[in-house]
Amino acid sequence: MQIPGPASPGADTAPAAFVPGAEALRMLPRRILIVTDAWAPQVNGVVRTYEAISAVLVRRGCTVRVIGPGAFASVALPSYPEIALALAPYRRLCAMIAAFEPEAIHIAVEGPLGWAARRWCLRHGRAFSTAFHTNFPAYAAQRVPGPLRRPVAAATLAALRRFHGAARLTYVATPSIEGALRGWGV
Repeated sequence: MQIPGPASPGADTAPAAFVPGAEALRMLPRRILIVTDAWAPQVNGVVRTYEAISAVLVRRGCTVRVIGPGAFASVALPSYPEIALALAPYRRLCAMIAAFEPEAIHIAVEGPLGWAARRWCLRHGRAFSTAFHTNFPAYAAQRVPGPLRRPVAAATLAALRRFHGAARLTYVATPSIEGALRGWGV
């Protein structure tokens, strides 16, 4: 098995901006929940992306709730202390989801909160979307000794397939990332 790596630079062209018509805006869910393991005070592409998406949705009349690790007891991710990992978030997250009563649920990251939100959605028969932002198989493989890289990449890829496989939609930033995910069986 080859460790999945980044797509080649320049392989994608930026898609044209989508401007929805009145009918599309009427179909937009009004109460949208975004569950993400990457949120302020972190500063990264995932956080910036969802800040921008949330702002656009609010301008279009939606109520957006973002649930991030700051609402939970957490520990720092080993080797990346800026990222907080929520500890045992399921029960509290369940209560937060129920209290918000979302019409749509988007799970942004495959971390503890993402897995807990996925579990809630599956147990309650709720459709959800996901997004692929970080190449976790390559990321994880680079952080272990050489002989462990292939098995760690394989295990991480299997978890990725499972995580995204239950989603109604998985959003990606570029056609090359879509191609990589399809090639990995997502």
